[in-house]
Amino acid sequence: MLIFLIGFMGSGKTTLGRPLATRLGYRFVDLDREIEQGEGRTIGEIFATDGEAAFRALEEAYLQRVIEQGGDAVVSTGGGTPCFGEHMAEMNRSGVTVYLKLAPAVLVNRLLSAHLQRPLVAGKSPEELLEYITETLAEREVYYRRANVVVADPSRDVRRLVEILNPYLVG
Repeated sequence: MLIFLIGFMGSGKTTLGRPLATRLGYRFVDLDREIEQGEGRTIGEIFATDGEAAFRALEEAYLQRVIEQGGDAVVSTGGGTPCFGEHMAEMNRSGVTVYLKLAPAVLVNRLLSAHLQRPLVAGKSPEELLEYITETLAEREVYYRRANVVVADPSRDVRRLVEILNPYLVG
């Protein structure tokens, strides 16, 4: 079974995805890392040199590759992955989608404290970051809400996530 973790950047898709995969005995796939390894460049470099449209085309190709591989995997998607093309419908057909939902203020705190450079938020002040997240999240919410499971304010408790997913795991 494929379990797709979706949500805004900083929502915990990778942080929760790795231990969830370990707990379930699934492989873990970070879609952004797959793209970086396959292309030999960082996401930031792809955005800077080729633009967002080129990145989204790569993202679609790598998502299709993960779906075609099938098997048991927890897939951490990029924050925008569900919002382009037919990605959300494809993920719902191919597995279980889990939206890790957090409030904009929580996301700002997480992104400001993260040591990773994220191309869509680099160089923004805390106020600009809150405005960007609030606006972007409002646009993306229509896609995120199509998830099979919505986990509001997800903690770092993998056991809770397994309990929530249990009906899908035994079905």
